[in-house]
Parts: sequence; C-alpha cells; structure tokens
Amino acid sequence: MTGEDISEAAARMPEPEAAAGFPGEPDGLQRLWTPHRMVYIGGQNKPKDDSTPECPFCLAPGKDDEEGLIVARGEHVFAVLNLYPYNPGHLLICPYRHVADYTELTEAETIEIAHFTQQAMRVIRAVSSPHGFNLGMNQGGIAGAGIAAHLHQHIVPRWGGDANFLPIIAQTKALPQVHADVRELFSKEWAA
Repeated sequence: MTGEDISEAAARMPEPEAAAGFPGEPDGLQRLWTPHRMVYIGGQNKPKDDSTPECPFCLAPGKDDEEGLIVARGEHVFAVLNLYPYNPGHLLICPYRHVADYTELTEAETIEIAHFTQQAMRVIRAVSSPHGFNLGMNQGGIAGAGIAAHLHQHIVPRWGGDANFLPIIAQTKALPQVHADVRELFSKEWAA
C-alpha cells in the first residue's frame, strides 16, 4: 500500500460522529484516525511466506534509501525505520542475509549488529533526546516477531510519559513526525 493509497482510503472514511448519548459537554478535541495501521493489524501487509522474495528486510536494501526507509548501510547489516513504529524513531538493525535465529549469525554480523545498535542509540539521542531505550529481538512468531524469518533488532526510543491510553484503548499510536523526516534526520546524524 502506497502513501497515495492510504490518502485515498482516508478520504473515503466517514467523518467521525459526535459522541451522541454520552454524558457531559462535548470536549472539543479533534480525533486522530490512523486507518493505515489496519493493514498491519489485519496482516495484509505481511509476507505471504518466509521466502527471501517475500521478505521486506531482503527487499529494502534493493531500494533507494528514501523508499526503503534505510538510515545507514554497513558491510553485513543495515539500519531501517520500522514501518509500523512503537514510538517515533523506532529503528531496526537487520542483517542483509536472510537468517531467522540469532545463533545462525556469523561473528561479523553479530559484531556489526552490536556496533550499529550503539551508533543508532547515539544518533537517536542526538536527534530526539529520549530518556531511555528498549532494545530487543523477538525470536520466533510465538515470541512476538512479526517477521520471524528475518532476524531484526529493535531500537525503540522512550520518553517519560510516552505511554498513554491511545495504544491500549484505541489501538492507535500518535507519531509527531513522518518517516521521511525522521529518516533524513537520522541519516545526516549517522554520517556526521
């Protein structure tokens, strides 16, 4: 689904109706609608199978950096923005090689993932000033890996008070910057 498809889908969505029947005065707040997330929630954008031709982490390096959301490229791994981020600036460190399990990484891949993780933290701190990070890998679908066939390390910046009711109640995450802007900021800082 392209950005144009998302815009067209959003334009077709009905306007939100007032909260008729609820007690109290209308609150005057605008409502945030993120219909593009339904593709992720519904699984329509997930690979059909575990093969390399279907893998978004195998396809991304073949695209230009802007289209592939790639922040930096190394010899064995690359840093890419998560298309469905938990928080703004959520990066993934992926080996180029289509490998599922951490124990299958080569020594060179393991070292470069560690170095890219350190650099990603430096870059995100310089650009976004988070208060902390969540780092991790979900090994296997049962462990929460959305794309289990291609190992990837999550680097999620965290800020005090960044968790609110939206993800819990509304299955919606408010992101104050678009991916293109975040990718450009991170890429410039990575190269600095």
